[in-house]
Amino acid sequence: MASISPSTFITITTLLLFFCLSSTSSSAATTPKTYTNFIKTRCGTTTYPSLCAKTLLPYASSVKTNPLNLCTTALNVAIQGAKSASNSVKKLVSQTGLSKGDAATIKECISDLKDVVYELKDTLDAMARLGDKDREFQWSNAKTRASAAITDAETCRDAFSDRKVSASLKKKVAVYVNSVEQLISNALALINRLY
Repeated sequence: MASISPSTFITITTLLLFFCLSSTSSSAATTPKTYTNFIKTRCGTTTYPSLCAKTLLPYASSVKTNPLNLCTTALNVAIQGAKSASNSVKKLVSQTGLSKGDAATIKECISDLKDVVYELKDTLDAMARLGDKDREFQWSNAKTRASAAITDAETCRDAFSDRKVSASLKKKVAVYVNSVEQLISNALALINRLY
């Protein structure tokens, strides 16, 4: 075997190191952009693309370019949104000067928002079973559950429309519930385009 002179060895090692480092840094620089582009592209197919991107881009490093991860992340974001909305609506009950009707309507809405969380968790369960033999059934189940969550949120909002409730209370609840509906709608749009 021929021996390599120390100067040739150093030159070859330096060149190899340079190529390895440049390809690693180039790959590292493009990977996060690839992840964010993936999310932006997928969010572009939803009903509320800006909200979708705003709420899902922070999770780009865990979503990567995996459509199923994106769907489950969108569902988890929607669950957190529903829990937050429920907590905000609960705080309205403690306001002084609420009529009995207003308080009762708020309590019904809180119950509806709990149902939203339940339906979204069931959606996540169905999504977790997409690898099973009955993938089509589980996918259909996930879409049905997510749709039911939207219906539960609408039921909360509609209760305020159907009854004599103070205008300011109606407006506050509408803001909370509309936000939840938009998050669920985006998650459902992503689920619909999964396969």
